[in-house]
Amino acid sequence: MQPTRKIIHIDMDAFYASIEQRDHPELRGKPVVVGGDPQRRGVVATCSYEARKYGIHSAMPAQKAYQRCPHAIFIRPRFDTYRAVSNQIMQIFRSYTELVEPLSLDEAYLDVTNNRQGIASATMVARAIKQQIYDETHLTASAGVSFNKFIAKLASDYRKPDGLTVVPPERATEFLERTPIDKFFGVGKVTASRLHEIEIETGADLKRLTEPELQRLLHKQGSILYHYVRGEDERPVQPTRIRKSVGKETTLADDISDPERVIQIMRQMAEQVERRLRELDLYGKTVVLKLRWNNFQLMTRRVTVPRALQDADTMVALLTPIVHEQFSREPRRVRLVGVTVSHLLSSHAAAQAPQIVPLPLWDETAWLA
Repeated sequence: MQPTRKIIHIDMDAFYASIEQRDHPELRGKPVVVGGDPQRRGVVATCSYEARKYGIHSAMPAQKAYQRCPHAIFIRPRFDTYRAVSNQIMQIFRSYTELVEPLSLDEAYLDVTNNRQGIASATMVARAIKQQIYDETHLTASAGVSFNKFIAKLASDYRKPDGLTVVPPERATEFLERTPIDKFFGVGKVTASRLHEIEIETGADLKRLTEPELQRLLHKQGSILYHYVRGEDERPVQPTRIRKSVGKETTLADDISDPERVIQIMRQMAEQVERRLRELDLYGKTVVLKLRWNNFQLMTRRVTVPRALQDADTMVALLTPIVHEQFSREPRRVRLVGVTVSHLLSSHAAAQAPQIVPLPLWDETAWLA
């Protein structure tokens, strides 16, 4: 029998907004929204806890955030600053273990089963890391400690901000059964809505369904959730992940047939992709549009450009003609919209790369059961 792993998931609290409040004392205690211009079509990257009281959250259109809180202070992101602080935090992580898997600038998994400090208790490691982060950056983090990645991530969100939640094996069943299904990783609004329709509200409710029942309802995701709710997650912490693409997609609550509405949602996805590219200091040469029609037919179209890009405006300009082309063929209804950038380059490589001849648009279509 394998020894129980000791996994920590650490997530910084309102990372961008907290840095802005740290660096600008006049913003402390006020609703701060980091992201796009509310007078345009920007989206919220993150916001302070004061702003969250008004129902503002990441990925929300900035205009909607403004409507909810007109006195909020809107700030454009400073990604160079955020990356610098993130590097500080990642160095702290690596002083405890070489098994660090960053998920973004402000969160990571750590496997501290055998840590560099020789600390037997994963809880003590998490507490030490949180304190060191605060001492060096004056920012707070929340941590979840458990024996696998799924539960550790759930636990880190349990007592935000500045929380520390430990879920040992003997408490896992109780913890998972009382967790709202909306909190489960991979359960978005549409999936949650489908589960709520059949009176699945918590992990305990989810466990009543067999794996074949969940597969019929949610396809591959159903099988994943079947194992997650039973505390089964064997994914290792992977310190080296070669990123091949950055993408964002959303399944719509209601199918839509208006191409302009599709373009509006596509822009929101593109702005989130731009934010992620800026976080990672990456550019890409290929932009992909993904549409799933209401008959579950999946359509992807892509275009490769001469000069690597990072900005949402260029993505939207490239993909908008494709949307119009698709809708000009026949009336259709869309249930999913996605934007991905691939063929990634570092900012330095993008600046040095020779121009290439753009490839023609092409599409691939797949039918899903």
